[in-house]
Amino acid sequence: MRISLSWLRELVEIKISPEDLAETLTMAGFEVEDIEDRRTWASGVVVGRVLEKQPHPNADKLSVCQVDIGASETLNIVCGAANVRADIYVPVATTGTYLPNIDLKIKPAKLRGVPSQGMICSLKELGLPTDVDGIHIFPQENLQLGSDVRPLLGLDDVILDVTATANRADALSMVGIAREVAALTGGKLTIPEPGEVSVPQSKGNFTLKIDETQACPAYIGTLIEKVKIAPSPDWLQQRLRAAGTRPINNVVDITNYVLLEWGQPLHAFDGDRLGGKIQVGVRFANAGESLKTLDGQTRNLTTQNLLITANNKPVALAGVMGGEETEVYEGTQNIFLEAALFDSVAIRRSSRSIGLRTEASGRYERGVNRAELEKATRRALSMMVEIAQGNIVNQEIADTRPDPSTWSRAIALRLERVNQVLGPIEISEKTGELQAQDVERILTALGCQLTYKGEGAWTVTVPPYRYRDLEREIDLIEEIARLYGYDNFCDTLPDKSEAGYLPLDQELIRKLRAYLRAEGLTELIHYSLVKPQQETQIVLSNPLFTEYSALRTELISGLIDAFQYNIEQGNGSLNGFEIGRIFWREEDGLQEAEAIAGIMGGDRTVGKWSNREQPLTWFEAKGILESVFQQLGLQVEYQPDNQNSRLHPGRTASLWIRGNRLGTFGQLHPQVRREKGLPDSVYVFQLDLDVLLESLERDEILVPQFKPYSTYPAADRDIAFFAPIKVTVAEIERAIALSGKDLLKSVELFDEYRGDNVPKGQRSLAFRLIYQTSDRTLTDAEVEPVHNKVREALVEKFGVSLRS
Repeated sequence: MRISLSWLRELVEIKISPEDLAETLTMAGFEVEDIEDRRTWASGVVVGRVLEKQPHPNADKLSVCQVDIGASETLNIVCGAANVRADIYVPVATTGTYLPNIDLKIKPAKLRGVPSQGMICSLKELGLPTDVDGIHIFPQENLQLGSDVRPLLGLDDVILDVTATANRADALSMVGIAREVAALTGGKLTIPEPGEVSVPQSKGNFTLKIDETQACPAYIGTLIEKVKIAPSPDWLQQRLRAAGTRPINNVVDITNYVLLEWGQPLHAFDGDRLGGKIQVGVRFANAGESLKTLDGQTRNLTTQNLLITANNKPVALAGVMGGEETEVYEGTQNIFLEAALFDSVAIRRSSRSIGLRTEASGRYERGVNRAELEKATRRALSMMVEIAQGNIVNQEIADTRPDPSTWSRAIALRLERVNQVLGPIEISEKTGELQAQDVERILTALGCQLTYKGEGAWTVTVPPYRYRDLEREIDLIEEIARLYGYDNFCDTLPDKSEAGYLPLDQELIRKLRAYLRAEGLTELIHYSLVKPQQETQIVLSNPLFTEYSALRTELISGLIDAFQYNIEQGNGSLNGFEIGRIFWREEDGLQEAEAIAGIMGGDRTVGKWSNREQPLTWFEAKGILESVFQQLGLQVEYQPDNQNSRLHPGRTASLWIRGNRLGTFGQLHPQVRREKGLPDSVYVFQLDLDVLLESLERDEILVPQFKPYSTYPAADRDIAFFAPIKVTVAEIERAIALSGKDLLKSVELFDEYRGDNVPKGQRSLAFRLIYQTSDRTLTDAEVEPVHNKVREALVEKFGVSLRS
């Protein structure tokens, strides 16, 4: 919010500089993002009077003016504005003046051969917005020549751009900021009390019908006749511009002024456009209704939009924006002024559903002070009478607010608890604690009433304008710290610092990430929210967007979409992985788990000297996973699997660790590949991260032990045989390892063949077995019995036909 210091000084006494005030507010939790010193914009610009205007002898569009700036000094100024004429008061930048908004320093010059001793200024050149094309002409008469123009243009001011935290709805107004400044600096608070406004008791031409009393607990409607629409007074326009609001006309400007002053949104309707005898109502929109708002856009409404209606016809989005059909315009004579309280949740949902946020909705969302609705209304009505010459005809009130005695809150506060939470304070070169008088001074300055209960305890009554913010004892303690000054508390550090460490799971996940990146996979991150497509998905009841209204049940879909997107963008194949949570619904409730998934495909030789494309093979993709498992020290078994319809039924495997299912690895189904426009060979995997981490938490993996290398040579034997296709290599390797026992060092498959001379339903497999010990060189007499035992075990268990 933009705060005008000249306006603020009318509400609170300020004895410190703008820079010190900005520092004070920032340290108290109100960040001042910018200090706009308008006094520098027109320093050296004075009031002048054009005595004479003559055409320039050498230029058709220039004029030569004689300008009186007082003190018997007349300047010869060349001016190019079309609206310059004799006998007008204008702002004059004298020689040596610097205008920062156009980065120009005024110097004596000759324009087309005629000397010029200054410049007659427009508002744009002084940094002020305007619709007038040309120099500024003061409407006032008999101005003092040579006097400073800044007070006349509202440039004797400093603007602070203050950001209030979400819990401080009261700070979105000049009155709220004034209260805060008074509490921080001890300045005298002089908030004007709006006077009483005479309202006739006669029956008017409208009634109120509030269908949604929870969404609209209070509504004040006032009918004002015979208003005169005109530009607002200069002082009002200047204050609105300083706050970043564009002046429109006196009626609309008054509603905006009260919004800025009291934080209470108001809206003025054209009374004649509403209709003759009307019933003003508040209800939620029906499906299919629409409304053209003041910004000229037609809004398609939903049942979340709260409406103001006239005879049940929508005329405004309650608390957000008015309707174009009933806006105040130049010909308006009668107005209907709305002052209401709306529920913050209802306005937030309404504003979000149509993607429209305004100054009014921003305040209603945070919570408008319900105790000062009448004050803001009286302030607006008195200005309508004074500035717009309106005649108040009738006022109707619908009020379902609780009793005013409940608008404040009593909170117990203990001095011991204050010091326990906040710690010691710095007193000169010593340390101490906050005293009772400090607590009473600070909370009293905030508008609280304290009743001392003895033994360092109080009952604190919170003012109505802080009702939403101060709810518990800890809130009061925070206010004490904020106003006493965070920088006045002692810096304390732990007595003994300890080295930090990561939990075991985090350490293992970091290693896993590093190993996957080392294999050339890029880590990806997707939203956990996806489109609802399955019954097992968990669907949100209040999603931001329909496209993201359900929680994902797996990670592979997101990886496939990312792979497809990169292909379509011409970036080639994307080899990546993702670690994230998945969610699903079961009969016994909602479930979630951590998972890791990856996608690989395309030509891994891209960028190298290669004459033809070489798609990634199943074994190459499997080798990426195997390499990661090997670095983690895991023995993973692969079993045929065809449960996932998106994966190739003959090229998919389930992964197992010590009898626990780890996940799935396989090639994308050809149909899915064609639908997505992907390369011939794309492989995906998804692993249960909890199962993986549980397997890694074994002592032999976490604390690896050194095993000395054998200094004795190894003996290798090859074994080849025909085996049924249904028998997996993993089963055969397991049987060999059990038979070879201690002498067998390793088993490696080095050949597979299917084709001629191989019995139907079988395949030819060849394994290399390495035998070795650490204490001697093995002889044939020791190796052969073990090797023969392996051969016999394969024949007995799988019925293989030995070839060697």
